[in-house]
Amino acid sequence: MTPDKIRNIAIIAHVDHGKTTLVDGLLRASGNFRENQAIAERAMDSMDLEREKGITIKAKNTSVHWNDYIINIVDTPGHADFGGEVERVMKMVDGVMLVVDAYEGPQAQTRFVLKKALEQGIKPIVLINKMDRPHIEPQKVHDKVLELFLELDATEEQFNAAFVYGSARAGWVTDSPTGEQHDMTFLLGKIVEHIPAPKAEVEGCFEMLVSNIDWDNFVGRVAIGKVTRGSVKLGDKVFLLGKTPEEKAIPVKVTKVFQYTTLTTSDSVEGIAGDIVGISGFEDVDIGQTVAGSADAVALPFVAIDPPTIVMQFAVNDGPLAGREGEHVTSRKIRDRLDREQKMNVTISVKDTDTAGIFDVSARGAMQIAVLVEQMRREGFEVLVSRPMVIMKRVNDELVEPFETLYVDVPDDYLGGVMKSISERKGKIEDMSAHNGRTSLQAYVPTRGLIGFEFELMNLTSGHGIHSHLFREYAPHAGPMQTRSTGTLVSTEAGEATSYALDTIQVRGKLFIGAGEQVYDGMIIGENPRADDLPVNPTRSKQLTNFRAAGNDKGIQLTPPIRFSLERAIEYIAPDELAECTPKSIRIRKRILDSNVRQREKKKTEAQLEGAAA
Repeated sequence: MTPDKIRNIAIIAHVDHGKTTLVDGLLRASGNFRENQAIAERAMDSMDLEREKGITIKAKNTSVHWNDYIINIVDTPGHADFGGEVERVMKMVDGVMLVVDAYEGPQAQTRFVLKKALEQGIKPIVLINKMDRPHIEPQKVHDKVLELFLELDATEEQFNAAFVYGSARAGWVTDSPTGEQHDMTFLLGKIVEHIPAPKAEVEGCFEMLVSNIDWDNFVGRVAIGKVTRGSVKLGDKVFLLGKTPEEKAIPVKVTKVFQYTTLTTSDSVEGIAGDIVGISGFEDVDIGQTVAGSADAVALPFVAIDPPTIVMQFAVNDGPLAGREGEHVTSRKIRDRLDREQKMNVTISVKDTDTAGIFDVSARGAMQIAVLVEQMRREGFEVLVSRPMVIMKRVNDELVEPFETLYVDVPDDYLGGVMKSISERKGKIEDMSAHNGRTSLQAYVPTRGLIGFEFELMNLTSGHGIHSHLFREYAPHAGPMQTRSTGTLVSTEAGEATSYALDTIQVRGKLFIGAGEQVYDGMIIGENPRADDLPVNPTRSKQLTNFRAAGNDKGIQLTPPIRFSLERAIEYIAPDELAECTPKSIRIRKRILDSNVRQREKKKTEAQLEGAAA
């Protein structure tokens, strides 16, 4: 097999425009499955969380063998928080298929992923997908995509990209909106025709840039990338080049070479020039490093990754209920797990703080960190996490913060409430357009203002609002912002919550717990409509006498408690609160559990603020 018979392509798009469904269709069309073989829907979304949320989180690669060609396909996430997954695969591929919804057209993340591809000089093919939806406007979407190419300074070759139309779910594509429908093999033909063969040298010393890292239970860490020169096979001696020119190259013996075909990996005799392969034998390897056949080879350049804008604190669970549900509860175990994530995910960074057992974790967005916390919960970890905080900087003695472009699409009836919410979050409306009873807004908003906005938008629009956002720049600090106007109901006692106590407490606010649940001093058990925190005793029971029998409170009707998802809990908590995440529970608590110590700290902070003002 020579490089001219290989095609490497990434599927890129805005979230929910049909990338993973398209990969399903290409896998079926390739003829690499048995006729009776069952293939799950969204087969590439192999993580439990991806299937539950309906989104792609990790970029994954596969390949199909078709008409003597190997077509390597990389399925990438569409959510803005996982943009780093898109950025790093750009060095692995020679073309991209941009998938755009025939009704929605280009969205925020469409712009982001396309910009990254065009900057790397990669040639695109455009698929206008979901042509079987009602009220589609394929010609208008076609023109909008071309406008986007112009805005992003596409070259003439990139601008003249091939356009195809179809429905990945229904399994058909066509050359024009009204053209004859073909099966998905037609699209494989278009990939071979329009995507260039990889630029790779068959002869010469082996060379590969590590673009992804996988784990195999038998051989450990697996470095994945495109072979740009030479070849590699089992038993070869290669060198892992240092991250800087001063770092010494580490010799490595290749213990396995992997090929990624359909939904599995298979042992390969040889990794050839132009192909995407995985090689093992490393004790330690990071994304962006170069593996070469010579110790004095020059490291290959890696694509620049946009910096993180959000930081959250991870801490050891020190609450009264710690250790009851999780296996991994020590700071060493938590640090090791965060280190492992840092190596597998280029957009996450971990730093120790001045306090033992507390770590700062930086990422692109709150959802990205929430996914990490959810994975850790399922692996048996217990951890405390703080509210997301944006990463501020000082430029020329001026405090600056990250700002994003926010795109919102809402029914006209809800427009006033949404605009009010954006204004309260220090956002400025830049553009507005109406279509078919809905209005699309574009606003310039501090990243701080987007924390918790998704849930507020759902409430304001009864679930009919759609939003996406894209990092734009660091700009002067927008001033103080209040995103939660309510206080909390804080438990003053430890024990089991009783229906008798909760019946009197629910009159004062909304409950987060039900009768029979364990509570402790400093745990938040509900929401106070007023801005202050209200101390309550949820463990109080009725004092029985001859006149007050035990059965008199059987008629108590408790309102069903509000149950927080992990993402909602993280975005709901205030700066002085933490989310306690364990394998079976998500609780909300104060940072300082003891109410007396909390009061002293509050007075001290108020005194400091008064002194600063004076």
